[in-house]
Amino acid sequence: MAMIIAMYKTPTDPAEFDRYYFGPHVKLAKTVPGLKGYRITRGPIMAMAGAQPYYLIAVLTFESMQAVQAALASKEGQAVAADLANFATGGVEVFFSESEKI
Repeated sequence: MAMIIAMYKTPTDPAEFDRYYFGPHVKLAKTVPGLKGYRITRGPIMAMAGAQPYYLIAVLTFESMQAVQAALASKEGQAVAADLANFATGGVEVFFSESEKI
């Protein structure tokens, strides 16, 4: 398995972020080829040191890193990346990684 992890920092307008993210953005993201799963966090993002500057973390799962690369290169993946500018006003960090169950 492989994943894309998107870590969204606190937006300037959380209500507008939610409206756009859970409407147009999720709809668009779910069209990415090869997507196997899509999970998000709910509530404050905490660490051992306390609250963190993240508003939401999304984890999208794929069969392999090759599937992640194909998804990102697809027209749908490119549209999702371009769409971030429409709502991620606090910034977003995106990571890609293989994963395994242990």
